Amino acid sequence: MSRTARVERTTTETKVLIELDLDGTGKAEISTGVGFYDHMLNQIARHGGFDLTVQTVGDLEIDAHHTMEDTALALGAAFAEALGDKAGIRRYGSATVPMDEVLVRAAVDLSGRPYVVHDEPALVPYIGPVYPTSMTRHIWESFGQAARMTLHVDVLRAARPGGHPDAHHVVEAQFKAVSRALREAVSIDPRAAGVIPSTKGAL
Repeated sequence: MSRTARVERTTTETKVLIELDLDGTGKAEISTGVGFYDHMLNQIARHGGFDLTVQTVGDLEIDAHHTMEDTALALGAAFAEALGDKAGIRRYGSATVPMDEVLVRAAVDLSGRPYVVHDEPALVPYIGPVYPTSMTRHIWESFGQAARMTLHVDVLRAARPGGHPDAHHVVEAQFKAVSRALREAVSIDPRAAGVIPSTKGAL
């Protein structure tokens, strides 16, 4: 069975196209106009093992908020669509990822109940010219709500003792950890024999 999705989201602020294959090889074609965000979405494809196309045109003349938010919403919707009824998946996934001095833990439950918990330290306001670090939490909230998943992302260690967090490392480690957790959660469980992983019979 093909586990793919194509989602288009058009508003007066943005136009987003997402194409997703959960059983891909990590290929990505990403263009949002926000360079660091493109770099992060590439992490989702590569470390999740998903084939992912993202084409977003947004009102960057205002700021990056709408572009990043609407892309995250469309990406979450694509995951929900590609998963279908979720029969046979592992459902749960977790990963702890180091990136030099940074350590991040992510845990996912493809429960159908959107709930997002995000914990990171205070960071410098921007990474690169247009990625506001305040948006990382909002990206996970938007993605988790649209994907209808429970998502916990915790920065366990952000800097060497007495040092200041490197915002690039802190955010990138989050995307890698979430990608690895998703890879596990969406994978097919050979012991499940196509059964929906819930005593309710539905997710």
